[in-house]
Amino acid sequence: MSGPPLLEARGLRKAYPLGPGLFRSGKGQIGALRGVSFAILEGESVALVGESGSGKSTVGRLLVGLESPSGGEVFFRGRPLSSLSSEETARFRREVQIVFQDPFGSLNPRIPVGRAIAEALAVHRIARGRGAAERTGELLRLVGLKEADGDRYPHEFSGGQRQRVCIARALAVEPRFLVADEPVSSLDVSIQAQIVHLLLELRAQLGLGYLVISHNLGIVGQLAERVLVLYLGQVVEEGPTRSVFPTPLHPYTKALIEAIPRPDPARRGERRLLKGDVPSSSAPPAGCPFHPRCPEVMDRCRREASPWWEPTPGHRATCHLHDRLASRNLAG
Repeated sequence: MSGPPLLEARGLRKAYPLGPGLFRSGKGQIGALRGVSFAILEGESVALVGESGSGKSTVGRLLVGLESPSGGEVFFRGRPLSSLSSEETARFRREVQIVFQDPFGSLNPRIPVGRAIAEALAVHRIARGRGAAERTGELLRLVGLKEADGDRYPHEFSGGQRQRVCIARALAVEPRFLVADEPVSSLDVSIQAQIVHLLLELRAQLGLGYLVISHNLGIVGQLAERVLVLYLGQVVEEGPTRSVFPTPLHPYTKALIEAIPRPDPARRGERRLLKGDVPSSSAPPAGCPFHPRCPEVMDRCRREASPWWEPTPGHRATCHLHDRLASRNLAG
């Protein structure tokens, strides 16, 4: 592909004021993101993974312009969001949409879902009146619902059906890219598979690109071509899914993959759950942010930030382990 990426994050930082509490004065900040950079090409499907508190949802909100970064910049087709004209901003808002984790909280409980979809069409001047009604019916059918469902209210749907409605509303403006923030985490396991299948179908049919934000690596392997692993507000590994899953480079990524539930009873004992909690974002550890929990920790990890290590093109991690592995290879 020629030209700039569809979306690009350059050195994104985001800090939130630390509110007062029982044991704190309210001074200080929580550093949700600490220099996050990556680029997403047109039509590409990327996953952003990590535990709760790693900053994943903050990245999603910054990418779609719901929040502004404390530092760094988001670029849309090579242009910083902060400098877009009103016309360019309107194009950005049509081409980049977000689907949130909680489908019930994303819908107005006082209006039928068909009207919610039609309002999106009207706001973006795509269709009104009869044209909007026809397009709403098409969108509901596209996500596996019936045209008549447009007359129903959010509380009359199941969780999975509400998520389908939210996806239909996002598709109403004919986006090129969807940020899906934990799109199945609030759903039953059987329903999760249906939504994952729907997202795969929509990508094939419409050529959509995705940023799938999830702590569930089981669905990530199905939806994404490339994986970004986030820990304590920093990307610690990135690479093609086909490379990261079988050969993770960072101990954190390895721990996340080993924690994926295994359907084979004979292999369930192989799971090794990650110990400890994510450190506080208001006081991150020195050196490598993962070192307090890392089973491979070295003294150097406690003192120095980790360099990037890229043993194969496109697959890299920020970790001191490559020095140890290189020394072993030389000694052998």
